[in-house]
Order: sequence, then structure tokens, then C-alpha cells
Amino acid sequence: MSSVTAVSTTSTSPAPPELPPELPPEATMYRALCERDADFLGLFVAGVRTTGIVCLPTCPARKPRPENVVYFATTADALHAGYRACKRCRPLDAPQRASAVVERLLAAVDAHPDQPLRAAELRAMGIEPATARRHFRARFGMSFAAYARARRLGQGLRELRAGSDVIEGQLAAGFASGSGFREALLRDLGHPPRDARQPALLLARFFDTPLGAMLALAEDGAGAAGIAPIVLLEFVARKGLAGHLVGLRRRLGAAILPGDAVSLDQLERELVAYFAGARGDFDIPLRLHGTAFQQRVWRELCTIPAGHTISYKDLAERVGRPGAARAVARANASNRLALLVPCHRVVAADGGLAGYAAGVARKAWLLDHERRTAVEGATRRAPSRAGSASV
Repeated sequence: MSSVTAVSTTSTSPAPPELPPELPPEATMYRALCERDADFLGLFVAGVRTTGIVCLPTCPARKPRPENVVYFATTADALHAGYRACKRCRPLDAPQRASAVVERLLAAVDAHPDQPLRAAELRAMGIEPATARRHFRARFGMSFAAYARARRLGQGLRELRAGSDVIEGQLAAGFASGSGFREALLRDLGHPPRDARQPALLLARFFDTPLGAMLALAEDGAGAAGIAPIVLLEFVARKGLAGHLVGLRRRLGAAILPGDAVSLDQLERELVAYFAGARGDFDIPLRLHGTAFQQRVWRELCTIPAGHTISYKDLAERVGRPGAARAVARANASNRLALLVPCHRVVAADGGLAGYAAGVARKAWLLDHERRTAVEGATRRAPSRAGSASV
């Protein structure tokens, strides 16, 4: 996991949401809140019904009674429910990092991606399998076993695409049997080993940010500029993210697997600088997959300087389609490159924030952050050098 939360409406008694199944039991979370347990950072935040304030698990403030606490997966979720950020623990300022358990699991997989971590190995690390499953699902929406298997499959698939024999790909993926390797490829990628040399490969990495986890996908290999383009960057909390991933995989005929790429390393550095206020925009190469109209809109978005906004009507005029504000809004909503193609800089004609797939609270935070930290002349160059594709 790499490390790189906003306007809300107040409410005297926000209705508690249904507790997400991936979160720890309420008694465990309350104990963690009382003990200020840092291992639970990134797993939940606590909303106090009587004050309308949301706090981190480590907040030093006096603890409320357990019946007055409601739990959320992220600070943004609490903001959407009408809570405001605590002024003592400042949950909007602190990166919502992964828990120590998740950090250890990711480090173990990265160190030996070809070696499965079964229950015995996890217990030898001092981590119960149920704990690994709970923490990992809370952070990524998938089990640790599924992530580790995908990481191993990525190793094997890259061997096959480099021309290796199936047995070499199987061993690189840490599978003792050819049948197990074949079944895993068919289940996760939809391709048997003999066909796995052909599909494109998109390498995935999660990043922690002050607004929650983000997922990035990069092409495998080097692009025209010597670095593979980024094809997707989105908040994990984005509505419809799963559909975007399925659609992108089908259109490109690509497999999506965790992996390493120079472009993902560069993206991590640029995200760290952006959220630290050291830069307003990005230089990472991009690949735009969309219709000609969508690409025209997205390229125009890249000319809006950090710290500035324009209306949907203005954007429609800029792309030569006056009166097509709704079509422009749909193109905005189809953007798969959050922050990199800054669709959050488009607002309603009256200055209202309008919609944002990752939540209006995030949009408000981003605009406020950019107004406060905008770098003079930091307009993002249109990503023509990275190429585009009409899909």
C-alpha cells in the first residue's frame, strides 16, 4: 500500500447507517476508540450522535457513551451523513492510512509474491486469518487471499507474455500444479494458460490519500514517452467503480492484476506532492479511452488551472458545443482519471458544486485545497503525448 478528507451539512441527530459487514463488531470498535488504538486507523471513524462530530479512533477527546456512537468506514461517509470534523483529532487532515495489519500483509506479499501466505504462515506472523480477512476487506473490498492470488497470477502471466513456457509461468505464480494454475487463470482472467500470452495487462496499485484510498491502473510496458500511460485513477468510494473496471477490461481485452510499474511510482510521487500542496497538477502520461467528443471534453478540462473553476455551460462553449451542457456533464461523469483530468473543477452556473461521483464532500475539499495551495502557472498540459483511443 502506498501513502500519499470538505463541506457538510449539519444535523442535530443524523440517522445511523446500516453497519457495513466488513467493519469490526461495534464492541471492538468502541474499545478501540476508548483505548485510542492506532491499529484501527483506516478501519473506521466514529460519529457522536449528541454533538454531530466525527472523530478518528485515536481522538484524545472525552469518550461518549457507546449508544451515542455510530461508525463509518471513512470520514467522507460521515460527512455525507451530516457530521462535522472534530477540531482535536482533525480527521480531514490525517491521511486515512491502512492499518498496521494491512501494511504488514502488503509488505509480505511484495517481498515474496510467488509464495502463498496460508493460515499457518499468517499465524507465524502473529496475524489470525480472520483478522487479515477483516482488515483487508475493510480497506480494499476484497479478501487478502484474493489479492495475494491475483498478485501471484500477475507474476505468472507476465512470464507467459514474455514467451516463457506454461510450466515457468506456473512456477513463477507459486502454483504447485498445472491444473491449479489453469483454474486460477480461468477464474480470475477468463483465459487458459495457452491463451494468456495475448491479453493486454493493466497493472493495479492502491494509494492512500487524505480523502481515502484510490485505485490506479497503468498499461504494462513502456509508452511512447518511455513510461507506460495511466488509464484509470479513481477513489475506491466512487459510485460505479466496479462497473468502470469491468467495462474497461472488456473493451481493452485486458486482465487487471496488482503489479509494479515505473509510471505507478511516478504517480505516487505526484499524488504525494499534490496533497501536500507542492503542485497543482500532474505530468504523468495518460491514455484516454472514450469517444471523440468525450476526449475533446477531457482535454479541455486539462486546461483549467488549479484553483479555478468553470461552469458546464462555459465548458460546452469551449468545446464548440454551446447549448450542450448536459452532454458535457455526461462526459465529465464518464471521466476515469480523477484529479489527473480535473473534472472536479467544473461547477454549476450558480457556483454550486453539483454532482461528483466520489461525493460532493470530496469535490469541495479538492477545490478548497487547490484554492489555498494553487501553484502559479501550474496548468496541466493536455495529454496528447500519451495518446488516446476511441472506444
